[in-house]
Amino acid sequence: MLDLIAARELLYGFAKSFGTNRIPLEEAHGRTLAEPIFADRDYPPFNRAAMDGYALQCSDLAAGIRNFTILETIFAGQVANTAWQTGGCFKIMTGAAVPPGADIVIRREDSSGDEKQVTISVTGWSPFQHISRQGEDVLSGLPIIQRPVLCTPAVISVLAAIGKSTVVVEALPRVALFTTGNEIAPIDQVVDNYQVRNSNRYLLGALLKKWGITPFNIKHVPDERHLLLDTFRKAMDADILIVSGAVSAGDADFVPGVLQELGVKKIFHKLAIKPGKPMWCGQMPAGGMVFALPGNPFSSLVTFVLVIEDYLHRCFNLPAPVVMSLPLNGNRRKKSSLDEFFPVEVSGSPLPAVTPVFFNSSGDILAALQADGLAWQPATTQVLEHGNVVQVFKL
Repeated sequence: MLDLIAARELLYGFAKSFGTNRIPLEEAHGRTLAEPIFADRDYPPFNRAAMDGYALQCSDLAAGIRNFTILETIFAGQVANTAWQTGGCFKIMTGAAVPPGADIVIRREDSSGDEKQVTISVTGWSPFQHISRQGEDVLSGLPIIQRPVLCTPAVISVLAAIGKSTVVVEALPRVALFTTGNEIAPIDQVVDNYQVRNSNRYLLGALLKKWGITPFNIKHVPDERHLLLDTFRKAMDADILIVSGAVSAGDADFVPGVLQELGVKKIFHKLAIKPGKPMWCGQMPAGGMVFALPGNPFSSLVTFVLVIEDYLHRCFNLPAPVVMSLPLNGNRRKKSSLDEFFPVEVSGSPLPAVTPVFFNSSGDILAALQADGLAWQPATTQVLEHGNVVQVFKL
């Protein structure tokens, strides 16, 4: 059995880009930006008023002038049309272009007057006070984004600000998703006492959707070798094939054997983790990857988060997912000799801690319902005590 770290490092050697696409900015949320981004001009592109107030010259203030004639009112999107004169000022709104020659904006709160005259009531000032200077954020031609990043709302805002109506992003993998099991029934079907509904199809579909991935082939397959063989054969051209169930050591756990019969080269079978120990991974003849996950819902969630998501980060050349180190609120004794991952709630401010979420087994459909993350109890740590710091993978 491989430990989790060894398995992830092994998979890094198989990670590769799925290509790139150019897409409209409107479709970029959640996708991985795959091109460097440079400023198309200075930002701000002009000296910009940071306050509603009055634009004037520090030299007038230094000369003792406090009463100013309002030469013009400037709104955002306008430029001054009136020539400068000593003792004059411009009434200006936040975001408007500061007229050439003005080197300070006095806040409206520090003034009194009418539409023609204003009296400034300040005792101290500094050049370019309340002015965002041209190019202070970034100069034209300089890089803004140089490495692959997820297109979050903040990233999309920047791309829109510099006029990127289309962007190059990492292409999404073609994914086939299969669930297995004679006991599994569709969720809209009346179930017998011995049946369970196919929650893994929706769990794994939702986990893929978080990446913007919609499987091109989704199917449930009974535990019959010839049906598995026929179904998997039709998906051997996928970039990623995900199977849930029939991967352990039972008489009906045909998946590993069927995959190898189809020429899938085994990379590993079984991880030294709980839940998720039976996981199988291999490479298809055309180069795509197979991830065969245990069938219990919580096991499928854990192995997807810990293994498949980590693999996707590497394929998209993204930084590894953030792992938090937080103190444990409570005690926990391990039930196995493996690394164990258990659901936790994160709470508390300003110093958060994690509290274990009770669950019965990896087949408990409520196991992750209240969980914010998965806490890691290493194989070498039999007992976790209150206050011990644990590593937490965000859900």
